[in-house]
Amino acid sequence: MAHPMTLTDTMGKADFVLIDGEVFETEYLRVPDEDTLADDVVLEAKNGRVEFAWTRADLDGAEHLGEGVYQLASGHQLRFLHSATVH
Repeated sequence: MAHPMTLTDTMGKADFVLIDGEVFETEYLRVPDEDTLADDVVLEAKNGRVEFAWTRADLDGAEHLGEGVYQLASGHQLRFLHSATVH
């Protein structure tokens, strides 16, 4: 049985991230690896004046809800998008 996709599997080189239904531009993105510490920032995203920044610990344990949507322990829902997928 294949393992379910994780949030970090889908991060790739996403240009945008859908956060709670709103599109944010990816300002900084680092796919966590074995050298990434829990308090290392792995995602920064911005939409106008609203900015988000998450550490590896924030993303660890995200629950896959289906269709590429993940729920963080904080309650935020994320989905990573590439330019070709934004219409």
